[in-house]
Amino acid sequence: MNINEYQKLAMTTLNPELSKKDVLINGVMGLCGESGEVIDLVKKHLAQGHELDKEKMIKELGDVAWYLAETAYALDVDLETVMVRNIEKLKARYPQGFDQNRSINRHE
Repeated sequence: MNINEYQKLAMTTLNPELSKKDVLINGVMGLCGESGEVIDLVKKHLAQGHELDKEKMIKELGDVAWYLAETAYALDVDLETVMVRNIEKLKARYPQGFDQNRSINRHE
């Protein structure tokens, strides 16, 4: 499956009653919430002595992916476009790969 196929399949589970504005709001709030669940698993691992629950993390990352797909959908953009533009930005920022100096002295 490619990323746009994922987005199309994931959006079959989107509530059709939502307006585009509501889809955008739900997507962004969902990204924040699910990202919080991912960091909570890492926090429990690093600060509370829990084993890192990789299976739970995979499930939560899947939820992050769903909300990313929803947010992009609300913007009428496919996920491949989002990812291609991100790589273009990263290549411009780090043409030879990560460089600490370029990171510290980054100009947007």
